[in-house]
Amino acid sequence: MQELQELEDFFANAGKQQVPIFLNQATEITDYDHFLQSHFQPLKANLTSKVNQPLIYRLKTLKLIIESNA
Repeated sequence: MQELQELEDFFANAGKQQVPIFLNQATEITDYDHFLQSHFQPLKANLTSKVNQPLIYRLKTLKLIIESNA
C-alpha cells in the first residue's frame, strides 16, 4: 500500500505530461489523466490481485520515463 501511495504522490507532483507517451512499442498513452485514473482506481480497490499487477508495472515504467526526461 505504501508503494501505491508513493506512486500517487509522484504523479501528483510531476504535473500533467505531454502526450503521446510510449511505454513500449505496443503501449501508447494518449490521455494522461485517463491512464492514471484507470490504473489507480482498480489498484485502490484490490492492490494484491494478480490481475492488477500489470497496472503497477505500467505505472512504474511511466514513472521511470518521466524521471529520465526531467
